[in-house]
Amino acid sequence: MSTESRGSQEVAALPGDAGEAGDRIEEFGYKQELKRSLKFSDLLVYGLIFMVPIAPFAIFGSVFQASGGMVAMAYIVGMLAMMCTANSYAQMVQAFPMSGSVYTYVGRGITRVLGFVAGWMILLDYVLIPALLYLAAAIAMNGMIPAVPLWAWLVAFVALNTLINYLGIEFTARVNKVMLVLELLVLGIFLVIGFTAVANGQGSFNFDAFFNPHTFNWSLIFGAVSIAVLSFLGFDGISTLAEENAGTTKSLGRSMIAALLLVGVLFVVQTWVASMLVHDPAGLISNGDPNGTAFYDAAQNAGGPFLFILTAAATAVAWGFANALVAQAATSRLLFAMARDRQLPAFLSRVHPKRGVPVNATFVVAAISLVLGLYLVTQPNGLTEISTLVNFGALTAFSLLNIAVVWWFVVRQKSRRWLVHLVLPLLGLAILVAVIINANISAQILGVLWLAVGVVVAIVLLKTGRMTDRAGAMSPVDAKEVR
Repeated sequence: MSTESRGSQEVAALPGDAGEAGDRIEEFGYKQELKRSLKFSDLLVYGLIFMVPIAPFAIFGSVFQASGGMVAMAYIVGMLAMMCTANSYAQMVQAFPMSGSVYTYVGRGITRVLGFVAGWMILLDYVLIPALLYLAAAIAMNGMIPAVPLWAWLVAFVALNTLINYLGIEFTARVNKVMLVLELLVLGIFLVIGFTAVANGQGSFNFDAFFNPHTFNWSLIFGAVSIAVLSFLGFDGISTLAEENAGTTKSLGRSMIAALLLVGVLFVVQTWVASMLVHDPAGLISNGDPNGTAFYDAAQNAGGPFLFILTAAATAVAWGFANALVAQAATSRLLFAMARDRQLPAFLSRVHPKRGVPVNATFVVAAISLVLGLYLVTQPNGLTEISTLVNFGALTAFSLLNIAVVWWFVVRQKSRRWLVHLVLPLLGLAILVAVIINANISAQILGVLWLAVGVVVAIVLLKTGRMTDRAGAMSPVDAKEVR
């Protein structure tokens, strides 16, 4: 018996478990096509890599300025919102154990139309973020090795990640573990040198990063969270691997919450240490971080040029290789799920017969990232332009997900589990709405325009019969009608 079939039988041998994975996909009218091989540890590592344990390195200066120096508080508030949303993912994935992320959960929890809108908004995050990551990494590498042009670095990162994703999810999982160890090693070196420097008087020991009464107001914090939340985006990518999960659906939810908690603590600690090493906090708040080197400058204050180069190089590799690798994998699964339901072109639903990966979707994501990245390379503010869109799409989709949990479990299923099905989703929704309201105005405008286009597309799909305005679990007959 093959490893794959043994795994399938082990999952199926859990009768009555609400978190069964291996045999439940058939209940919704779909054929199990993706390879079930990922364990809890694989999912946890995937989420950690997607969020990047050293993600604040790249955006530290922006968050520091936006929060009035209270960068650690911004990450704490962001983590609280994401933890509430992770609970919503954990609840919905047990009800609907399929790929598709918020597209699936909102569509089946409320209506297919809202599900499409949620999927459309998360696409703003999923499709654009690989290009953002490749561009950021190319800029970092070009800064260290100017002889190699930006476009060459970008092409190299895209080609390498596409090859690894094509080789299969198991190979991707093994690469993820190696990259995670390297990122944590760099972070550990920074924290040890940073704490030592502060203890030796090279920095100013204080807790201003957590709370500064002279600059604090909630509008300021929520505005900073709208930037900081970029570091957390990725935990939801675990849900896109629902059909490649070898365990129960409960392990998906647990891995999301565990990944968020672990990476949130790392974010808070590293930004606190970096904030104590900033040479001129007032200047950073008033002038911002135009070169994007505030964290690396703080590292240099603690450990000299060596630590500057180490943290900068680690950021380039983590964003352009490790993070972009899993971002491309997650995006291809979302496109696969939407194409399978005829919401996107059917060729995107093709799965490689041997490797068990959505091969066409993988190559399409690579092509979009390459074309968009090469265009943005020619724009002076390309990185800023694309990053303004990413967060808005994700936060809007997360808001719809929290609403879906309340609607599906409390309204439709009459659940009385008030904490996980009502209190936490509403708390997460309230924080997300506050963050969206206080976000950059250009991000709001562009995000609303994207939303308007999505609504128009949804109407067209309804009118042409490619989408039905229904909700809840489909029977196999219903699924065949949709497909």
